[in-house]
Amino acid sequence: MTAGKPRLPVGKVWLVGAGPGDPGLITVAGLERLREADVIVYDRLVSPRLLEHPDLVGAELIYMGKVAGEGQHDQSKINDLLIEKARLGKRVVRLKGGDPFVFGRGGEEAEALRAAGVPFAVVPGVTSATAVPAYAGIPVTHRGVATTFAVITGHEDPDKGDPVIDWERLATAVDTLVLLMGMKTLPETVDRLIAGGRSSQTPVAVIRWGTTPDQLTVTGTLADIVQRVRAAKLQPPAITVIGEVVRLRETLAWFEDRPLFGKRVLITRTRRQASTLARLLADEGAVPIELPAIEIEPAADEAATEAALDGLRAGVYGWVVFTSANAVELFFGLMRERGLDARAFAGAKAAAIGPATADALAERGIIADVVPEEYVAEGVVEALRPHLRPGDHVLVPRAEGARPELIEGLCALGAEVDEVTLYRAAVPKVVPAEALSLLRDGGVDIVTFTSSSTVRNLAALLNGDVECLGKTLVACIGPITADTARELGLRVDVVASEHTVPGLVAAMREHVGAAE
Repeated sequence: MTAGKPRLPVGKVWLVGAGPGDPGLITVAGLERLREADVIVYDRLVSPRLLEHPDLVGAELIYMGKVAGEGQHDQSKINDLLIEKARLGKRVVRLKGGDPFVFGRGGEEAEALRAAGVPFAVVPGVTSATAVPAYAGIPVTHRGVATTFAVITGHEDPDKGDPVIDWERLATAVDTLVLLMGMKTLPETVDRLIAGGRSSQTPVAVIRWGTTPDQLTVTGTLADIVQRVRAAKLQPPAITVIGEVVRLRETLAWFEDRPLFGKRVLITRTRRQASTLARLLADEGAVPIELPAIEIEPAADEAATEAALDGLRAGVYGWVVFTSANAVELFFGLMRERGLDARAFAGAKAAAIGPATADALAERGIIADVVPEEYVAEGVVEALRPHLRPGDHVLVPRAEGARPELIEGLCALGAEVDEVTLYRAAVPKVVPAEALSLLRDGGVDIVTFTSSSTVRNLAALLNGDVECLGKTLVACIGPITADTARELGLRVDVVASEHTVPGLVAAMREHVGAAE
């Protein structure tokens, strides 16, 4: 049983709709049920990113997905599993793509649970029937174009015998037809709709992996859509939209039009810091691939740290200069261990190398007095020039092996500088093998570097063989990182003018957009 979640006298099952693929489309209620779950039974169409949510740590994840034509995990086994786990007193979430009651067989699972006396509840989800067309720029209804729509399964229960969908009558009964799971039967469906009176020139769109960065839309008419789908080698899962609303895609397409759409972008930051960059990339349509190239290893010298904290508390230092959010976190951690908080800065001012570092300080009650216009060591020195007098004491807690320009520049201004090493940016002992293999095989479109350490360490993970990045776009957060990349033999394509994570994403977006 997951820590902190009391055992229930009788378990319960929640049938939760995960939405159609984009993990952000799960409902607030659905996410709450996931956070409370002891067991999550999920299917093929659930986004892996949703299952990687940090609040889900400790839950038992059980894959019970089905692939058309392969027949694994029959429904009775899924029903039995839900009942078994619930009878153990566990909170069970049956996580289903889309909505559990829209061709999701949620009704069958609910019937089985009721028959077994197991309590259950339903959390509806955003159905792919409307969300996927919306992501393709196709509203299923539109004033003056379509006032009715129908959602139809293209994969009827094989145990029913002859098909019961009356395609000929359905052909002209509504304005828009949305066909789920109908790739295999698309040719027969088209023939029946035309036979039922639907014009062969009716617009059609087939959307594969809708709402995800792998979304691909093929458009045509009833007369040629089958041939177009074959030419595109489209495979399930896909949704078909039939009706005049498909023409609106020409002006309303938005999801696939973003410059980074579908680009596989490697993130080399630490796993804890990768989330912001991953989210911004996903917002631009990219596929974030995490391969943490650095691991923060505390490496503080106890005597030097103790002396520095004593000096800070005694008001010896006029300035404390932070060059990374990692340094802020570790420094304040050491302060807490000694019973200190932001009040220790009463006699000192703080400088931050950039906005992210300044934000880390602000979270701990310290507003940076100086943030340079250029977020590099030289920029910090220039920003402090008007504030420092000869003999001023400056504390610089930072990483092992950091660039000497900051210390040299401060000393040149006449400051008395105490540099304290807090950590080293080490090469991780374990990295995601799949991501590393993808990189080596040329399966990454863009690799991002947010510090010189990420460059050096990724090169080390590749055993110095950076030639595999020859056709990969290389994007660096700033000129110092770019120089390191060039020294190691990499061609640098993008250097952010604003040396921040949002600035890096903006630079990639502009570069790729201009190239297209």
